[in-house]
Amino acid sequence: MRKIFPLTQEGRHRDRVLEAVKHEIRKYLKRERRRELPEGVDFLDFDCRFGATKETAEVVHLSALIGQLDAVAREGGAQAYVEILAKPGVRRPRADADRNHPAQSPDAPDDTAADAERPAA
Repeated sequence: MRKIFPLTQEGRHRDRVLEAVKHEIRKYLKRERRRELPEGVDFLDFDCRFGATKETAEVVHLSALIGQLDAVAREGGAQAYVEILAKPGVRRPRADADRNHPAQSPDAPDDTAADAERPAA
């Protein structure tokens, strides 16, 4: 989705227009996440850009998008450019350092809670 959202509209309160924009963004994200994933893809990731105009748009994380929109509205901006592009995401295996955690070593006891209940000698 690449769109310039007007943040002011004659006859509507500015806050209601902002809420409608947020709703449209969230609705788009839900619709994209419902789509069937291609073979070999674990999840959908989103590349996002945000700015007052298309030329000034900067890369932002998806979780910061609504906050950026609120900031532009607080500053009194008349419009906001939002670009959200879905891309396939594949989960990477954990690093070897995580696998060598002491609790997951082969010689670790299976039940550590039982050790805590035994009195120390």
